[in-house]
Amino acid sequence: MTQTDKQTLLSLVDQKPLPDDCSLRIEENFAFFGQQIEALGRDVQPLCNGLAKLTVVDIALSRDQDNPQLIFESMNSTGRELSQADLIRNFILMGLDSQHQKQLYNDHWRPMEISFGQQAYAKHFDSFMRYYLTVKTGELPNIRKIYEVFKEYARTAQAAGDIDALVADIRKYSGYYCAMELRQERNTALAAAFQDLHDLKASVAYPFLLTIYDDYANGLLTAKELEEAVRLVESYIFRRVVCGIPTNSMNRTFEAFGKTLRKDRYFESIEANFLLMPSYRRFPDDQEFRNEIARRDLYNFPRRSYWLRRMENHDRKERVLLDEYTIEHIMPQNENLPKEWQAALGDNWQEVQKDLVHTLGNLTLTGYNAEYGDRPFTEKRDRKGGFRESPLRLNERLRHLDSWNADEIRARAEQMADKAIQVWVRPSLSDQRLDAYAPKPVESATAYTIDDHKYLADGLTTRTLFDRLRQEVLSLDPCVTEESWKLYVAYKAETNFVDVVPQAKGLRLTLNLQFHELNDPRHMAKDVTNLGRWGNGDAEVRLTDPGEIHYVMSLVRQAFERQMADGDATV
Repeated sequence: MTQTDKQTLLSLVDQKPLPDDCSLRIEENFAFFGQQIEALGRDVQPLCNGLAKLTVVDIALSRDQDNPQLIFESMNSTGRELSQADLIRNFILMGLDSQHQKQLYNDHWRPMEISFGQQAYAKHFDSFMRYYLTVKTGELPNIRKIYEVFKEYARTAQAAGDIDALVADIRKYSGYYCAMELRQERNTALAAAFQDLHDLKASVAYPFLLTIYDDYANGLLTAKELEEAVRLVESYIFRRVVCGIPTNSMNRTFEAFGKTLRKDRYFESIEANFLLMPSYRRFPDDQEFRNEIARRDLYNFPRRSYWLRRMENHDRKERVLLDEYTIEHIMPQNENLPKEWQAALGDNWQEVQKDLVHTLGNLTLTGYNAEYGDRPFTEKRDRKGGFRESPLRLNERLRHLDSWNADEIRARAEQMADKAIQVWVRPSLSDQRLDAYAPKPVESATAYTIDDHKYLADGLTTRTLFDRLRQEVLSLDPCVTEESWKLYVAYKAETNFVDVVPQAKGLRLTLNLQFHELNDPRHMAKDVTNLGRWGNGDAEVRLTDPGEIHYVMSLVRQAFERQMADGDATV
């Protein structure tokens, strides 16, 4: 029970006015039992029978001999599970003497609960703690294992006698989270940037943003630089989604993003980090982004209200509230187009509608969606509240057109795509400035080459097989690199994803993933978990037949994609 719960319960029992921040769940439970008792009428015997069965358990513990947290966890496992937040709070406080508990709770934990608000605290604290632990440990914990990861992290602080500092640090970072996620940022420009990121549902970037917000709070980054950094994060995520680049590696991207920043050139190093990412993590350039946003289906895009609002409000000092506007297809999406529309679109009207109806050029916002219906373009333009009278910038081009057809749709798409690259900007650094941040070439950790492997001599069957496999592996992505060791050849992205051991009659491949994760319908792979083998991973595959390279590559690709993926990126 929290302090809010306690104060609300006591007020109800004592029939006093409820506190301003009363506990809704206590109030609702109290009302529920009141209704149940009232429904009994004069027959209170069932209630008395129930109360007679009520058992109150009072457990007294000896601080020197008992572990209260362990007992608490054991009891908790028998009923409805507590939230990660409750478990973490109890873990921190239970091992302390009562005075220390009260001090930490009143000075840090209680203010944090109030800052979140009771509903947001229950909904958001687990997510916040997940991102906080990512900042502190460098790894994003599984959402269901936050408590276990926190215990391991907190025990280090406890051993060092820094439990007070740990709780104070949690409270500090929770303030950053509330500013970003719960609209508590006081700087107007920053608040707008955080709101746009929230609408994009890009919480995957929060570990990085918590890091730079802390540096902003400590004066290493100006408010303007922080705002621009948030905008770059927004642009990076949106451009990648529009360009159809898989987003499942972004957790790992933002886990490590802040580790290589240069605090003496803070914002410039953020720009450089984005520009120097390998292809699978790339920040799409203007041409790629422009081409994709102009042609792709944006109506069925999961954040369609976000991108339309962003385009409308870009570079406006007074943001337009668009809550009452809805998306309008200028050329209707109704498959049974009226004759006027068929004539306007031409003989191939069905093809035009199919290709362009959901694209950038044909979508806008209006408060008159129901009134527009499938009316001809000129009626949509000239009627009361039509495009001529629309106050929205998105509709400026439509005010002066006499017709709406494929050419006009494409022309408007090109115009809006030009604007899109101004809304979602990409960093721009000169080659000279970028060179200062480029990683320096690292000399090979080994003195071995491919030719040092005796079974890879030119002309041998194994060498021919190896060369074909090698070409396929290196073609997976430009980020893949090759390292030759004494007994095997390693292929890396983040780290080794497949190691190849040349043998007299073929190749032995070790795939760096757990055996149960491998989809292997032909059962070519062998589980080598805990067995001594050269290479990294739990799945082993032997390749002797060139005709099996295509299938073996499907297994190698799984190891590569597993390494790139985090599995729960939120975008």
